[in-house]
Amino acid sequence: MHLVVTIDTEEDNWGGYSDATFSVENIKRIPALQEIFNEHNVIPTYLVTYPVATNRESIEILRVILQDGKCEIGMHCHPWSTPPFEEDRNTHNSMLCNLPLELQHKKMSVLHEAIKSNFGFSATSFRAGRWGYNGNTAIVLEKLGYRVDTSITPFTDWSEYQGPDFSKMSPVPYRFNPPEIFTRNQEGEMTEIPATIGYLQGNYELCNLIDRLLTSQLGRRFHLKGLLNKARLINKVGLSPEATDSHNMIKLMNVFMRKKYEVVNMFFHSTSLQAGLSVFVKTKEGEIQFFNRLNEYFAFTSKAGIKAVKLSEAGKILQGAGNS
Repeated sequence: MHLVVTIDTEEDNWGGYSDATFSVENIKRIPALQEIFNEHNVIPTYLVTYPVATNRESIEILRVILQDGKCEIGMHCHPWSTPPFEEDRNTHNSMLCNLPLELQHKKMSVLHEAIKSNFGFSATSFRAGRWGYNGNTAIVLEKLGYRVDTSITPFTDWSEYQGPDFSKMSPVPYRFNPPEIFTRNQEGEMTEIPATIGYLQGNYELCNLIDRLLTSQLGRRFHLKGLLNKARLINKVGLSPEATDSHNMIKLMNVFMRKKYEVVNMFFHSTSLQAGLSVFVKTKEGEIQFFNRLNEYFAFTSKAGIKAVKLSEAGKILQGAGNS
């Protein structure tokens, strides 16, 4: 098994879809995060937004890590902070997938060129901001030379937030050809490595079916999902220190190891490195807890012999294996 760690490396302005300027103070916390990675032989993938990719201090912080061979840098497109701004700045258009193909191409090209200019290479790994990903996004990625996407959140429907529905997708990585982003193709030119989300129970198809029924109008009315979760009959868990403690992340890993998954993908936001910038880490105590979760989780993966790799490297591993 291989471990990928993907970080949405972004501006401080959480939800600032109509903001005119963007600060990136949280990036100053990355060296402390990188120390944890170095200690546990983890090579993370920092997926950067336009404000980060064009800020002199942020560039220098990340460039040092990159030049030491201790990380990968990929693209993370927030349409509200990536020029050109030809769309209305609102919640609907904060989902990249809701923009026309041509505008997606313009924004992603600008960010791609900023990364190339300021870091000296062409990125090949991508995640859409707010998980706003569709077939048009994949078409643009292929044109720009990207090989790996990690925009899909399995068993999750973002329709409530005017985004895509991934509720029928599993956490198993796969190859595909754009624009057919949901169709597994063992000869596909690109690789999807979803964010790792699963159930602590073994039968994922049954768990997902029950989960979707529980999140229906009737299920929400009677609070059935909460009752089953408390009874430990169905527990959906994300491999993220923002919403999951180390105990449950390790339990999820044991499930994935039994299922013989080739790659798992931890995910979180750089804004969670600094208390008060994200909805996940609100206090200094929560900030300390966040770092402790990472240390405890990586201690487990190291002992279990799980090798940490870059996102692009995981894509090559899966391409080489002919994963379907």
